[in-house]
Amino acid sequence: MQDQVESFLTTIEEQEIVEAIRLAEDETSGEIRVHIERTCNDNVEACALQVFSVLKMNNTKHRNGVLIYVAVDDHKFSIYGDEGINKVVPKTFWDDTKTVIETHFKNANFKQGLVDGILHAGQQLKKHFPVEDNNTNELSNTISKG
Repeated sequence: MQDQVESFLTTIEEQEIVEAIRLAEDETSGEIRVHIERTCNDNVEACALQVFSVLKMNNTKHRNGVLIYVAVDDHKFSIYGDEGINKVVPKTFWDDTKTVIETHFKNANFKQGLVDGILHAGQQLKKHFPVEDNNTNELSNTISKG
């Protein structure tokens, strides 16, 4: 069953997504991660929150981690932002990013959806969490899989 997760993106596509994360994080102190699973046995937001916790994404200085969670077989995804982000942005903050991703996903263009979503999220985060002089990469940029 892990095959669906492994075949969701090619190695080159994964590298392009990791590069998009690096580029987005060059502009913000926010931290972005992508997690891919085969299926979610709960609602997708609950699964995203659980993975966010397991990955210890709340351990950032400004509590400004963002997880893009994808359940491949369920054809669902969620964006989960930490409390530092949610304290300063409107409830509709992630809607445009979700639309960017969803538009590509509907056309089975998963890599481009994630790349464009990551870059869009980075631009949004930059407004509230600009890059700092001593900015360090607090979370891994690699794609995690479950």
